[in-house]
Amino acid sequence: MTMFRTLPALLLAFVLAHAATAADLTPTGPYRVGFHVRQQYDRARVYQHARSPVTAQLTNSDRARPLQTLVWYPAIGTGGVMFYRDYATTVATEEEFSRTPEQVRRATDLLIDARAGGADGAQVQREMRNPVRALRDAPERPGKFPVVIYAPSNSAYAIENTDLCEYLASHGYIVIATPSLGVRSHTVAADLESAEAQAADIGFLVGYAHTLPQADASRIAVVGHSWGSLASVLAAARDDRIRALVTLDGSLRAASDYVNGGPRAARYVSPERLGIPLLYMTRLQDEGTIGTELLARIRYTDVYLATLDAANHMAFSSWSLRMAPDAAFTGGTRPQAAQAYGAMAETVERFLDARLKGDAAARRQLDEALGAQRPPAGFLSFAVRRAASAPPTLDTFLDQLGQQGFEHIGTIYDRLHAQNPDLVLDPLQTYDWGMKLLRERHAADAMRVFQLGVHLYPERFEFLYDGLGQACEAVGERAAAIAYYRKALALEPTQAHAGERLKALGVL
Repeated sequence: MTMFRTLPALLLAFVLAHAATAADLTPTGPYRVGFHVRQQYDRARVYQHARSPVTAQLTNSDRARPLQTLVWYPAIGTGGVMFYRDYATTVATEEEFSRTPEQVRRATDLLIDARAGGADGAQVQREMRNPVRALRDAPERPGKFPVVIYAPSNSAYAIENTDLCEYLASHGYIVIATPSLGVRSHTVAADLESAEAQAADIGFLVGYAHTLPQADASRIAVVGHSWGSLASVLAAARDDRIRALVTLDGSLRAASDYVNGGPRAARYVSPERLGIPLLYMTRLQDEGTIGTELLARIRYTDVYLATLDAANHMAFSSWSLRMAPDAAFTGGTRPQAAQAYGAMAETVERFLDARLKGDAAARRQLDEALGAQRPPAGFLSFAVRRAASAPPTLDTFLDQLGQQGFEHIGTIYDRLHAQNPDLVLDPLQTYDWGMKLLRERHAADAMRVFQLGVHLYPERFEFLYDGLGQACEAVGERAAAIAYYRKALALEPTQAHAGERLKALGVL
């Protein structure tokens, strides 16, 4: 009995001892890595058609958008030993959660057979037998860890970059990934609607991260590969909970029409809404085109520009590196691409440590490499374009207002509005803000907000003058309050509150 009890421990020791062989694309970090599979739906969106696109019969399945979610995390203790084939089995349930174990096995066999049918079949079979770094459902390590959401390339599986995901988790990140799905099928059309569908998936995962006890949801980054990098930019422009971006040989070039401010572009993608640190990685062939139109317009954040010494797109995907035939590595070899992948992963980690964790040592390493004009090993170039200023957004407006005080509200607003004409306080928003300050007994601050309002809309919106009258009354400026109430009535003779206050003050 003793021998049989020790077998699981011996097998675990074997896996840990051979982690370098299983995960030789990247070195290991200080933490063990756990792995969960969570099957969940985004019920706010429809995915399945009412009728089967194959049989044309009415469907009985759940029509909500399936988001099978893979989670890598810092772990303690032990969990289920995993091999690379275990990752491959997750492909079978990316859209169909109800598949039986036998159906999953058959689908996985078909997937592997399709990859192993050529001259490189032994390579694929060997990879499937390799142990991996992650331990299934290992206990979570206590503490709070930053979150990285991984966005796969066009129609790619969630396991597209398991080596990078494991590597980041081993360095103290919770990494979350779902497959790249189209609007209504696994096939992604190369259009804005499909990119926005994946961006909405990223938003769903941002919300999911807030439910994880281990997650520090105030520190969330997105790493996107190829088409997934376009989706990550769209997501970050819509969700300021995303605090850093990494794009791996991204589609910001091929799909630049969707983010360049032109007629086909998503209107919400603007330099002002992308004021978070960005690491933009590309490969040798694209060195001359690293400055895409979007990158040229981003000026309110630090943009790190890195050219990887890699011959092709596959060097950014561990699934491709492990599964592709040798003939696919044109311009280089599989070992050379693997070496480039390791350099890429380490640079991603250093960037996230510096800009998401606030790690001073990692920031210093980046700055020293930049200062010495010495790219990291495996890179041909590494540069940074520093932010010109803080982004002229409402958040910056509030930050500067909090630091400088409400007495400077007009100056701060005028300066930021001159930089970004889209930054506008509408009259109802201004009135609501001032009234909330009054209710919270910040009358002097409310007065300055209303003063800004009547400055922006001098001969309109009597309610702003009525609000300014109330604020003046609250700070004891009776004569000014009367003047503003009269102005409110002049603009709108039926303004009931202003009339009532003038009667109460004995002047009407």
